Amino acid sequence: MLFALFPIGWGFVLSFQKASLLNPVRPFVGTENYRKLFTDPFVKKAVTNTLIYTALFVPSSLILALGVASALNRRIRFIRFYRLAVFVPVVASTIATGIMFLWLLDKDFGLANWALGKVGLGPFGFFSSPSQALPSLVVMTVWGWLGFDTIVYLAALQGVPAELLEAAAIDGAGRWSTFRNVTLPLLGPASLLLIVWSTISALQLFDEVYFVTKGGPLHATDVVVYRIFIMAFQSGLPLAGRGAALAYLLFVAIFVLTLGQFWMGNRVVHYQA
Repeated sequence: MLFALFPIGWGFVLSFQKASLLNPVRPFVGTENYRKLFTDPFVKKAVTNTLIYTALFVPSSLILALGVASALNRRIRFIRFYRLAVFVPVVASTIATGIMFLWLLDKDFGLANWALGKVGLGPFGFFSSPSQALPSLVVMTVWGWLGFDTIVYLAALQGVPAELLEAAAIDGAGRWSTFRNVTLPLLGPASLLLIVWSTISALQLFDEVYFVTKGGPLHATDVVVYRIFIMAFQSGLPLAGRGAALAYLLFVAIFVLTLGQFWMGNRVVHYQA
């Protein structure tokens, strides 16, 4: 009640006020905060960046996770160590991940530019380049969450009935044909779960942006949740109400998108009895 429901209700009331969190005087302005969001260029940029990030992050993380899970779904020596190694980045803190990638992708002294320089490429700006900062964030976050998706897919792969794979082999199906026609459809429930979860996580991206790029350079990594933070806590202007309005619009967008994903998923995903 105190730490969840009350802030939700208070934030909703705040979205209809011209408010600063430091000023008790908060006049009611109706839907003005919501209307001004649609003409705010910074909000438009943040929404665009968020959609681009989501479009890059979700398919990249799922495809890579499925490939890694397939590689780990076998009986070889030290397989438990390999599975543990893949999952370690998930439990590492965002700060540790950010520090590591700031060093790896440093324009002047980073290991990535050093390795690329050996083959005649670069140097690249990565986080300091407006055109490369957002893709670099995608690489960093995919690495950080790859283990979670991999574990879910690995569990789903181990749940595929062996008799179906054997039947496909008897019928003459090759490895790729078996994977495409037998294994992949049976991974539907896991894929739906990960698509929904990854989409929600991508739309709520904040920690990595706050620590690594601060929305820059030139607002290239300014995303919706970071823009809410700036409005509410750092602008110095009475924009807390507008930030609350943006937060509620984000909630509605996530809610509608999730319902749509489940609706589409239920039409193509089939669960075993």
